[in-house]
Amino acid sequence: MSKRIEKLIRDYPKLKRQQRCLYYQLVDFHGISEQETIDTMYFSQPEGERVQTSGTTNKTAHIALNFRERMERINDEWYEHLEKEYLELTEQLRFFESAVRSVSGITGEVLADLVFEQLTWDQVAEKHYISRRSVGNYRRKAIAEMEKLYQHYEDEIVDYMLS
Repeated sequence: MSKRIEKLIRDYPKLKRQQRCLYYQLVDFHGISEQETIDTMYFSQPEGERVQTSGTTNKTAHIALNFRERMERINDEWYEHLEKEYLELTEQLRFFESAVRSVSGITGEVLADLVFEQLTWDQVAEKHYISRRSVGNYRRKAIAEMEKLYQHYEDEIVDYMLS
């Protein structure tokens, strides 16, 4: 568990950037254009064995009849994918941030400075008038406290799913 928490601590700025990027993709969603849909339908090749049943194919008529429906389906699926990723990442970050903020005392302050403020250990030591070794000890204690919070959170999810 602590490896997962340490990874979240390390990757927090990257995850926040990813969340913002997904948010703006959703807000400014355009999807694929009509021309892109037509191009993919026109230049697509059937997979597997091909059996020709007639002398001519009516690919153009097929594209004309089906491209809007296909475009809407592709755009809907892509939007749902982006939305699902955004919601999952937002929930993961929401719990992580609340867990960091709920760590008590100076231990929580040190961890918050390391995670949210992105201060170095030296900067945190100077800010709180403690040694680098104390920063490491507080960080380790905070991670242990967060492990308990994550375990409780996961137990609640399991209980909910089983009920």
